[in-house]
Amino acid sequence: MGQTILEMRGISKYFPGIKALEGVDFTMRSGEVHALIGENGAGKSTLVKVLTGVHQPNSGTILFNGIERDFRNPVDARRAGIAAIHQDASMFADLSVAENIFSGHFQRGPGPLLDWRGMRSQSVALLERVELKVSPDTLVRELSVAQRHLVAIARALSEEASLVIMDEPTSALSQRETSDLFKIIRQLRTEGKAILFISHKFDEVFEIADSYTVLRDGCYVGEGEIKGATIDSLVSMMVGRELSSMYPTRRANPGPEILSVQGFSRAGFYRDVSFSLKKGEILGMFGLVGAGRTDVVLSLVGLEPKDAGKILLKGKEVRISGPREALRLGIAHLPEDRQSQGVILDMSISANITLPQVDALAKGPFLDASAERKVTQTYGAQMEIKASGWNANAKTLSGGNQQKVVLAKWLSTEPEILILDEPTKGIDVGAKASVHSFISSLATKGLAIIMISSELPEILGMSDKILVMYEGRVAALFDRDSANEASIMRAATGIGIGEAGVAASDSAEGGDR
Repeated sequence: MGQTILEMRGISKYFPGIKALEGVDFTMRSGEVHALIGENGAGKSTLVKVLTGVHQPNSGTILFNGIERDFRNPVDARRAGIAAIHQDASMFADLSVAENIFSGHFQRGPGPLLDWRGMRSQSVALLERVELKVSPDTLVRELSVAQRHLVAIARALSEEASLVIMDEPTSALSQRETSDLFKIIRQLRTEGKAILFISHKFDEVFEIADSYTVLRDGCYVGEGEIKGATIDSLVSMMVGRELSSMYPTRRANPGPEILSVQGFSRAGFYRDVSFSLKKGEILGMFGLVGAGRTDVVLSLVGLEPKDAGKILLKGKEVRISGPREALRLGIAHLPEDRQSQGVILDMSISANITLPQVDALAKGPFLDASAERKVTQTYGAQMEIKASGWNANAKTLSGGNQQKVVLAKWLSTEPEILILDEPTKGIDVGAKASVHSFISSLATKGLAIIMISSELPEILGMSDKILVMYEGRVAALFDRDSANEASIMRAATGIGIGEAGVAASDSAEGGDR
């Protein structure tokens, strides 16, 4: 690793009613991958926004390349050599790859016109450098999420950035795409670039990072070299306490069958999928990307069609035409993409929580403000949502608290069946433990839960039964006692489908977890 490239000293940032950062020190060197670690709400995003000129600090100084800086906006930061690649890799979808690469710093020819030939030629070289085999004339909307991230890296290289910020860059990537991205990150490190890497996934942090800094509650906690750290030590720094177990111990005591899905099929997506669910039971659904888990539950709640199959609720066949009908029947669905499908960012916390109950909370043409406030307070407090107030916009919340808002919204409808698609995706270890504990308590109270997760430890730690899918069909069904990582992954990769260990669901009775 090289010389110190960035020093942030005593950075503080306050918003009305919120202490986002207080006296934070942060240092980076060239030629290193530095992980910024902390729970949702710890101040990571605010620190990055201060560094990139989105926010100006209330106090503190920033030295970049040895010069004190006052970034008044993102353009100032980019011109200084700081590039940010955000989680959603936001770009101009209807512009070409080349236009996105040079957006904000288009190059001009000898005359007044833009040098399109030169920018296209440079784009080809930049795309080769990040090993992305697409034409610079391709529209960005035609690219995958992984390809957009590589275009964003090419844009950073076009600006000759010496510090590249990557905020949750792998959240929507497959394992192979993540591996390809890490190859590029290592290349940038070799070239002397400083990489600020933000991720909630400890396996990624230990694989790619050289050093780390931990924030907690807007304050600096500590820093060090990754090679001298352990997951337990980092977790302890993040949450301020020892985390003896990520998953709550619960005695499974399922009641009668409440849901039976029989022979679900949809051409090109899944075929002949059957399973059952009991009251007070957590059914975990696991599979690799493209296995069809989400497609099955979307058909279950009427968001996608099915070609064949039937649904039995409490022994009676029902037809579910859409989410409204599902909700009327007592089925609530928490989608995977909370920001575009689960929460309306420009609405208040209160409006989000009570949204499914607008009709019930209305007095004539107007909402009953008192009833709305009561529902919000009941379920918002139950989920321990951290916010300046119930009228705060959802977009001001951390990812973990946004997820809690979505949970509160659907729990306020008092469902009998709760479907959770990646309920802890993109949230930190502390928030995960809180969500896990709450899900477990719901099952203990008799709620039937279907939980889709791509995290195998979460599936093993939370589920009473585990349904494994492979290429659109049920590969195996395990009870809690017979499941382990090896057997589940064998089924998820299509090895030994139908082997012993595909336990009957009726065997998943009793026992402690």
